[in-house]
Formats: sequence, C-alpha cells, structure tokens
Amino acid sequence: MKKFWLGTVALVAIGTAAPASAADLAARPYPMVAPIYDWSGFYIGGNGGWGNAHNCWDVTPFGGVLFNDGCVNRSGGVIGGQVGYRWQANQFVFGLEGQGDWAGLRGSHISLLDPTLTERTKVDGIGLFTGQIGYAWNNVLWYVKGGAAVTSDRFDLLDVTGNNLASDETTRWGGTVGVGFEYGFTPNWSVGFEYDHLFMGNANETFLVLGHPLFNIALNRISEDIDMVTVRFNYRFGVSGIPKY
Repeated sequence: MKKFWLGTVALVAIGTAAPASAADLAARPYPMVAPIYDWSGFYIGGNGGWGNAHNCWDVTPFGGVLFNDGCVNRSGGVIGGQVGYRWQANQFVFGLEGQGDWAGLRGSHISLLDPTLTERTKVDGIGLFTGQIGYAWNNVLWYVKGGAAVTSDRFDLLDVTGNNLASDETTRWGGTVGVGFEYGFTPNWSVGFEYDHLFMGNANETFLVLGHPLFNIALNRISEDIDMVTVRFNYRFGVSGIPKY
C-alpha cells in the first residue's frame, strides 16, 4: 500500500511539473528577424547642388579652317526635381528616372582671334532621362545611371564696351553617366548624393556681325561638357507600412 501511494504522488508531481516546463518554453524569448527595406515603387523628389560647364570655341573665318579661339569654365548652382520608378529583385534595384534642373552656369573669355570681342556662354537649364542599376543593403542603395541629356544654352559675342553684337539660343542633346548613393531613413523618405557627367559634344553656331572682317560670316563650333554634384530627397509612394521579412 505504501508503494502505491508513493507511485501516485510521483505521477502527480510529474504531471504538475510538465505544464510548468511547457509554459517556461513558451515564454522563452526568440530573436526578431529584421524587416527588409523595399525600394520598389514610384517616387518624386527635389535636388540641389553645384555644376560646372566647360566650353571650347572653334571658329572658321578662313575658308573652313578651324581656329581654336579658347575655352571657358563656369560654375554655379543647380536646383530642380526628379520623378521615377524603381523595382527590386533580391538585392538588385532597377529604375527609370526623369530629372529637370534650373542652372546658373555662365562665364566669358576674350577671343584669341580678335581681342576686341568677348565670347560669353550660359547654361540655364538641364534635363536628364536615365536608367539605373543598383545594389541594396537593406535601406542603403548604391547605383549607377546613364542615358540622354539636354541643355538650354545661350552664346553671345560682346564688344569692348559690353554691347551684345550677336546671340544664339539653342537646345542641345547629348549623353550622361552618373553614380549615386541613397539612404532610406523612413519607409517612404530617402536622402542621397549623386554625381553626373554630361557629354554634350559639338554644335555649330552661326553669328552674324555685320562689317566685322572675321565674324561677319564665321561659323563657330562650340563643344560642351558639364559636371553636376547634387543632394537629393525622394518620397516613395505606395509603401503600406507593413515590413517585408
């Protein structure tokens, strides 16, 4: 009889301990899996920074022979906006983007062919239409980009008193390549830095300065390259607030 009671007490003790052990296991903390930042979706944003334009003038006053008439660098501010779409596949991010900026890049130099003339150049608008390929580490994105570029230019010939003798306004198309870094500090908002180089090539501009012995029929071939460094802010639409795991 004594053995029976001892066995019964042992079974009851085991049964009581088992739920407590299960409860301990259920309450044991498990590490959380960090959410994955998703770069997919439409976005719109603004940018601002610095730009530098480099122009060289070649003049043909002597029967079509090119004469190097000097180069000019000019720097100034740029400010504008961008809109685009990105989609993400694992850690790779692909995108398309359009960007437009107002620019204040202007400068001048004295003509080597005729020191009584000053050649002035100005870029007041820049547009970029590019594709992107990037690699994301959660909310950090590095990318490269490339595509088409367009600029709004004005070229002037001035005399020694500053009077404008001839002008030409033109829209020029070329290409661009760039690299950027972007950091997502909320599910919708990101900030980044970007560098772009624009290859705008050569374009022929004709100035008619009546009575001038060289520029009355001269054709000017003007080359152009532009560098831009900008800070960018983007807002991405369609983020539900539910993190991916």
